[in-house]
Amino acid sequence: MAANKLPKSWYVLHTKSRFENVVNECLIKKAIEVFLPKVHVRSKRRDKKMMIRIPLFPGYLFVKTDLNHHEHIEIVKTAGAVRLIGSKDGPIPVPPETIDSLKIMVAGDYPITTGTRFKKGDRVMVVYGPFAGVIGTFVRYRGKGRVVVHIEALGQFAGVDANEDDVEPLPEILS
Repeated sequence: MAANKLPKSWYVLHTKSRFENVVNECLIKKAIEVFLPKVHVRSKRRDKKMMIRIPLFPGYLFVKTDLNHHEHIEIVKTAGAVRLIGSKDGPIPVPPETIDSLKIMVAGDYPITTGTRFKKGDRVMVVYGPFAGVIGTFVRYRGKGRVVVHIEALGQFAGVDANEDDVEPLPEILS
């Protein structure tokens, strides 16, 4: 059975909203190699103007594994872990050059900008704030971290203006 051992590769692990640090720490304790790229941003809190480190890709981190059954189970049963990203055929590895590039990017003190989290038509759920639990369709960005989500009820649409950080994409199975 040891002859069938696959080489270790990097995979993307989806986490619960705002659980990236918890999952990262738990996997480190389990001796699983993990990479959580973080960037410095100015805190949005009005009472404190300081720089904080947040995940570059909210809701995601990288794990290095050979996908043996035991380790795979240990990864996905970690508190806050959702699933390894992939297709119907299983998790899809991330090229090592991509991980190396990300490590170089986050090691510097230069500002890093990322793409938008949502595309028009994405199914989303509001997870925090007064509209928590609302499921709808992403419409557009409204500026300064605000998004517009349409909710369909009784054949009509209602628009909700929510903070981008309070909205998460719905997994395809729930869409």
